[in-house]
Amino acid sequence: MPRAFVTGITGQDGGYLADQLLGEGTEVHGMVRAGDDDAVRDLLARTPGVVLHDGDLGDAEGLRRLIADVGPDEIYNLAGISSVAFSWAEPVLTAQLSGVAAATVLDAAWRLQEDTGRKVACLQPSSAEIFGHADSWPQDESTPVRPVSPYGAAKAYAHHIAGVYRGRGLHVATCILFNHESPRRPLAFVTRKITAAAAQIGAEGFGVIRLGNLDARRDWGWAPDYVDAMVRSVRHEAASDYVVATGQTHTVAEFAEAALRRAGVGDSWRDHVEVDPEFLRPNEAPILVGDASKARRELGWKPTAAFDEVVGRMVDHDMELLKRGKA
Repeated sequence: MPRAFVTGITGQDGGYLADQLLGEGTEVHGMVRAGDDDAVRDLLARTPGVVLHDGDLGDAEGLRRLIADVGPDEIYNLAGISSVAFSWAEPVLTAQLSGVAAATVLDAAWRLQEDTGRKVACLQPSSAEIFGHADSWPQDESTPVRPVSPYGAAKAYAHHIAGVYRGRGLHVATCILFNHESPRRPLAFVTRKITAAAAQIGAEGFGVIRLGNLDARRDWGWAPDYVDAMVRSVRHEAASDYVVATGQTHTVAEFAEAALRRAGVGDSWRDHVEVDPEFLRPNEAPILVGDASKARRELGWKPTAAFDEVVGRMVDHDMELLKRGKA
């Protein structure tokens, strides 16, 4: 039975990854932070077959020991700072946890491979934010890397260090993930903020969603699809970089409209959306849209859910949560 080690297993992608790996018969080990009790409880309730270990991305020596002790065949390094907005408030922490920690994980994987003489395959997830103000659309694996946020810069370092260890003989795949959503997104993310607020407005008939740049265009997909691409890339015969995206863009305003209409608001949706300067970022990539032709061609991957369906599933989930709360 193959053994996988997953950092960030309590997050959106980590949870879906654990579901998929366990369903395929993989032994799944996950790293969790001390004090993350609620997230751990939720994970174990959904996915009871995982084996959890306390760990900290900021503890390089402890992370190396943990990987050596678990001895995985596959490593998925999903942990780190996941919010662009938060990265502006904590740029150094973001660099450490989303950038430097990736080097620690990959170096530990390389040493494990050297010590055991068996292949250790790794996934280092990248982000469309590494492209920043791209001057061409859609973005693919050849698009220049020039981030415009601390988060993008940290992910760019991790993306490049993956290439360094690939050159050293470690099987490191990178998935350059464009925006991907699900009901498991935390409320701190703008997409879940929108769907939760839309559900509330639909139920009560009043309320306002305060947002930043309504004109920012993003390529939104379904999170379980993107997790499937990660597994495919790790198990592909040759490690490489893969853009994972739908190739379609929508504005933040269109996301809000789709959510509010799903919640039953109808044509009056504009009355429930306001721009709040507090949520405007210092420097934001205006258009991010990916060309996943390589992933389709080499991995046999394709997205399964269209934009309206992704938004609808999230709104339906949040409306159900409201009903349960009132029951």
